[in-house]
Amino acid sequence: MSIIDRNGTFHLVKRVPVRFRSVEPRRQIWLTLNTDSLRGAEKKAPAVWETQVTAWEAMLDGNTDVAEERYEAAKRLAKARGYRFLGVEQVARLPLPEVLSRIDATFEQGKADRLTAEALLGGAAKPEITMSRALELFWTVAADQTRGKSPDQLRRWRNPRMKAFRNFIDVVGDLPVGQVTGDNMLDFRDWWWERIQNEGLTPNSANKDFTHIASVLRLLNKRKRWGLALPLEGLAFSEDKARIRPPLPADWIREHMLAPGALDGLNTEARCIFLGMVNTGYRPSEGAALPPEAIRLDTGIPHIEITAANRSLKTSASRRVIPLAGVSLEAFRQCPGGFPRYMDNPGLSSTINKFMRANRLYPDPIIIDGEPVEHTMYSLRHAFEDRLLDHDVDERIRRDLMGHTLNRERYGKGASLEKLHEIVTRIAL
Repeated sequence: MSIIDRNGTFHLVKRVPVRFRSVEPRRQIWLTLNTDSLRGAEKKAPAVWETQVTAWEAMLDGNTDVAEERYEAAKRLAKARGYRFLGVEQVARLPLPEVLSRIDATFEQGKADRLTAEALLGGAAKPEITMSRALELFWTVAADQTRGKSPDQLRRWRNPRMKAFRNFIDVVGDLPVGQVTGDNMLDFRDWWWERIQNEGLTPNSANKDFTHIASVLRLLNKRKRWGLALPLEGLAFSEDKARIRPPLPADWIREHMLAPGALDGLNTEARCIFLGMVNTGYRPSEGAALPPEAIRLDTGIPHIEITAANRSLKTSASRRVIPLAGVSLEAFRQCPGGFPRYMDNPGLSSTINKFMRANRLYPDPIIIDGEPVEHTMYSLRHAFEDRLLDHDVDERIRRDLMGHTLNRERYGKGASLEKLHEIVTRIAL
């Protein structure tokens, strides 16, 4: 690069790269460095050139008829030129000196540059993003929210959002986001109310749709700087009481589920995950995702390590070590390499619950608030905590074993593995 003094001010002089010839008519460009010091000019030159290249890249991106790409390119070009991108009405309200500065910046060699004018004077048309397109954009914008998720976790994260948008589009239409009104949202709410009344669905189902639509649009509105007033408030229905999962009595587990041959009809991996849960209380998905290196049978105290190795954890408190004892230890000895069949298979709970009910291995449903509530595989987790309570185990230790958040600051590292092993052995079946 050449740095040349012109009338007491140093300029950077460079040939225009061939790839930018479609957006830059000059073959050579002079860029002022705004200094009369050669040393200062040499320091500033690389950053000035990088800014110019960024501007050309944005102009290349903007040299398209696709409204969305053109609009985003205009915003990038404005930033590269040192201006904040504004719509034409906002530009018109600026102080006159700034408007004139923007106009001057659109001219190159005495000729107005159309792409720069769109970027600096608000000429780039704001694209109309439909609801379906908004969801497509969301997957990219929200990529940080899926970091560390396994394929099955990603599927379960995406599906309810896809369902919510599909329901909205079926009822109201694939409207541009900026044209969605409060009446449209109330129409969607009315549609859900009819389903709740006529199909026996819960308000919770409707509220999930409202929540997912709101979270998607709010994030896009913020990250894409749309500046929209979104009509998303006051839609939720009063929710039903949280679903209760009843625990399994220890005697029932021992006499029915652990009876000789009771679980022989289950495939080996499903049976081992189920039995592993009896004396660990892990969440089914946590057990299924255990890699071989997290199953430590070759130590003085056999144990498992719940980590984010193969899936994201529910909370930071979910990361923990659980000693193995009783039928759970025997189960992991049968499956020391983990559970590849269920590592990322959403059918685990369904397979086990179906088997248990078909073989009458769950107790009869219990009545809570006048409604029958069935036991599930997850009831083993509740049963494990009940046994901890029955043996007066300290709350901190209970929460550490269960992977629950402690409702105060955590001090120290918690109970030793030896102490945890003594407790789990005491309550193990």
